[in-house]
Amino acid sequence: MEFDKWFHSQPKLIQIILLLIPVVNWICEVLVRLSAALRSKNPLHLVVAVIVIFFGLVIGWVDMIWILLFNKMLLE
Repeated sequence: MEFDKWFHSQPKLIQIILLLIPVVNWICEVLVRLSAALRSKNPLHLVVAVIVIFFGLVIGWVDMIWILLFNKMLLE
């Protein structure tokens, strides 16, 4: 599963649009965080992936702003 690599290869505008739409936002957050956790086996990525399952909608909007400012997702 390399959804995180696919997401980061998209243009910034597409990333923002995906994170702007509420349900798509949650799905993208869960897929990106889980694929990053499975690929890297980093404990921080695993904890963030579990948190995103419950609070993904809000974290997705924070990530949208984070991508606008710093061109990467929060805690990545």
